[in-house]
Amino acid sequence: MQTIRSVLFDLGGVLLDIDFKLTEKAFEQLGVTNFHQFFNQFHSNDLFKKLETGMEDELFYRDFRSATGLQLSNEQIRDAWNALLLDFRTESIAILPQLRNKYQLYLLSNTNEIHLQEFQRRYNVLSPQSSFDELFDAAYYSHRIGHRKPNASAFEFVLEKHGLLAAETLFIDDSLNNIEAAQALGLQTIHLLPGMKVEELGLM
Repeated sequence: MQTIRSVLFDLGGVLLDIDFKLTEKAFEQLGVTNFHQFFNQFHSNDLFKKLETGMEDELFYRDFRSATGLQLSNEQIRDAWNALLLDFRTESIAILPQLRNKYQLYLLSNTNEIHLQEFQRRYNVLSPQSSFDELFDAAYYSHRIGHRKPNASAFEFVLEKHGLLAAETLFIDDSLNNIEAAQALGLQTIHLLPGMKVEELGLM
């Protein structure tokens, strides 16, 4: 592996455990029997792509009701959507301050304001004196920057913002599509497969 000066992390499946089937099950219980066609680990339809690139929550709730034909409340949709969020990987989180002594650390996550509010709330329960974003030199969320992985523009946004060289940046993600997109731009990559943990990658 070449010299690494900065590490770019994904969030879900890397620092935060997620289970897409829990959200699918929660929506099924609300009568949405085809949720996997809307969103899963490998696919997002146009509505969810819009949500992850800045669509307002109220518009999302309205359009989701329209797409499903179900009169669900905002709270029902929110809670089912949040069901996929599990626990932070505390051992992985714990190593970040040590890694930050050696590298510049950045976060690039495909997410949305509904999930962001929930996982930041959960992090504040774990660490009331600090915010999740403070673990990184900068944290970028797709719905706030208007770019989502695996689009090249998402990676380029971070690289250009901080003057990072792709060849000296390590990208860690659990999605092969995102890994391949990063490799095409010249980033070093680690595809974090099930069972692999950040703290076991030998970055120290």
